Amino acid sequence: MFWTIVFLVVGIALGIIYFSRSREKAEPPLDKGIIPWLGHALEFGNDVAKFLTRMKRKHGDIFTVRVCGHYITVLLDPNSYDAVLNDAVSLDFNVHTKVLMERTFSLCLPNYSADTAWMKRRFQGPSLAKLSSTMQLHLRTLLKEEEGSCSPGEWKQAGLFSLCYSVLFRAGYLTLFGTEKSHNPTEVTAVYKAFRTFDGLLTKLARSTLKKEEKKTATLSQEKLWEMLFPAWLSNRKDSNSNSWQQSYRCHLEEQGVDPEMQKRAMLLQLWVTQGNAGPAAFWLLGFLLTHPEAMQAVREEIRGLTKLKDGSLQHHLLDTLQNCSTPVFDSVLRETLRLKAAAFITRVVVQDKILPLASGQKYRLRKGDRVCLFPFVSPQMDPEIHDEPEQFRYDRFLNTDGTEKTSFYKGGVKLQYYNMPWGAGKKACVGKAFAVSGIKQFVFIFLSRLELELCDPTATVPPVNPSRYGFGMLQPSGDLEVRYRFRT
Repeated sequence: MFWTIVFLVVGIALGIIYFSRSREKAEPPLDKGIIPWLGHALEFGNDVAKFLTRMKRKHGDIFTVRVCGHYITVLLDPNSYDAVLNDAVSLDFNVHTKVLMERTFSLCLPNYSADTAWMKRRFQGPSLAKLSSTMQLHLRTLLKEEEGSCSPGEWKQAGLFSLCYSVLFRAGYLTLFGTEKSHNPTEVTAVYKAFRTFDGLLTKLARSTLKKEEKKTATLSQEKLWEMLFPAWLSNRKDSNSNSWQQSYRCHLEEQGVDPEMQKRAMLLQLWVTQGNAGPAAFWLLGFLLTHPEAMQAVREEIRGLTKLKDGSLQHHLLDTLQNCSTPVFDSVLRETLRLKAAAFITRVVVQDKILPLASGQKYRLRKGDRVCLFPFVSPQMDPEIHDEPEQFRYDRFLNTDGTEKTSFYKGGVKLQYYNMPWGAGKKACVGKAFAVSGIKQFVFIFLSRLELELCDPTATVPPVNPSRYGFGMLQPSGDLEVRYRFRT
């Protein structure tokens, strides 16, 4: 028994030594961590922004770290991002995406690129205009229902995050998944409740770190959503609205040869992609306005100016007004909000050895099988060389002194193409950007023109972020911000 243990220990030690990786010539700095195989997994999972900021200070703008047996090369020089974004030969987007889809949504699609192409058609041109108009209708209807439940002049109290998430989710859900058969408020509320449960466990699903009870809860919420998002009548062409976004997507999946079970799961993926970020973004934006009175005043003045331009209530001309009139103050506030709170990864898998050229003139070798990761939240968004006091909210950061949009930002004396990347960049940038911006903009302008909104505690500040959400789009708060509101007479 003793010798068995000795041989086992020696074998493991020799295996670690044999399979241990070392930095080779022309490769980025290698930081494996002190734990075999795991490497930096714990720190990476707990607060990846803090971890990568520390690695950047230690190694510079490019380095390779070990996480759960994977070697990830992180590039944090925005002047060099095109070398990754524009390479579709040595660097593959789909491999990592398929792994995440299967792990998080139990979904396998045969051709994700075709799915992306379909999304582009549905979120641009005439289709976008129709979706934005429908979104406005549902936002108005939901607020009218809320107003009907209040007495004249009555103040109501709520958590701002819950309020924003609930209203924008329900409006977005009805816009994309709603038909004459799915406007029941009870059903919409049930979808929202199940979605919030699923979304709360999404990061652990993606990282395969769910506890036993959490896994059970996640599975139950997934199954509920699959059934609610794919009712029996949806698969019957004669008994469905063929012009709806939901039915059009189902037909697209059918043409791609996706079976009915996977079609259900794909609906949940699209629900999360289209509705998982708008509510949190609106929360942060309104939270910053409420805690920065000068910013709130500037946005309200812009809203009053739009009302005067239309010589009437903004409510009656909202979509046309927002599409045809300049709103530089609001646009700057939104860009600043996303700079501070949008934190998605851009990941590629190295499918063949590659020499990566940097803007500095240096070249680094990337190994086949590794991953390359850009994390724009750390750089450019929170880089003090690019944005002065980057942790501070400045509503006019993206405004020139004459009130026009500011687009000139620099790093190392070189003007940046990428100075703020909440939507990603290149061919794989978020295809739903225009729809998301339109929905958030409509929501905020309706809210501020129809409601009196104030903090319950005038000294309150926006809550800190939940660090587990880094890498998954919009960050979410670790608490809420209590507000009170009433409808204007």
